[in-house]
Amino acid sequence: MRLTLTPDMVLQAYRLGVFPMAEDRDSKALFWCDPVLRGILPLDGLHLSRSLRRRLRTAPYRVSLNEDFAGVLAGCAARPSTWINAEITTLFTALHRQGHAHAIEVWDGDDLIGGLYGLAIGGLFCGESMFSRHTDASKIALATLVTHLRACGFVLFDTQYLTDHLASLGGIEIPRATYRARLAHALTLKPDIHCRDLPTGHEVVQFNTHKS
Repeated sequence: MRLTLTPDMVLQAYRLGVFPMAEDRDSKALFWCDPVLRGILPLDGLHLSRSLRRRLRTAPYRVSLNEDFAGVLAGCAARPSTWINAEITTLFTALHRQGHAHAIEVWDGDDLIGGLYGLAIGGLFCGESMFSRHTDASKIALATLVTHLRACGFVLFDTQYLTDHLASLGGIEIPRATYRARLAHALTLKPDIHCRDLPTGHEVVQFNTHKS
């Protein structure tokens, strides 16, 4: 008989360094992932291209936190190939209701044009997926979130795997043992993702242009 996962089980798995995925949206089962090389985005290593800096300063978009978690989750799953199945959707919706899962939304007027969602545990944020319907919308969401997390006292942004897209923004790979050590430290912390307002586009650029 297949074990039915609960939100508490998922949280405990992330604390141990593993995470669930599905083969595709129609899959009835999940499997656990524990990459030998773990993707992370150093919170002090965000790379902003010239065009992204310009868009952050000038694009008439609004960025929000947790205004439309369901919309972001659906946007991330709305692609030809996805690992976000019905069980992932149910679990992360429950985790959001419990205050553990969060979404960053990018708006053009009343239209949701991009965003990302993930899970916050202690000083760790696990970025799960992001989507974009306008140029750079997902990058704006990610840059805003990384800047916000650093300002709020988070120390580890887990991207799980490293893609070319994430590498262009400063993402790197670290060995599993190194990740586990950083995870252990992050779990001792208690930052609050709601302790500050989200940074403006100008603040994101300023904060990430002159880093020590």
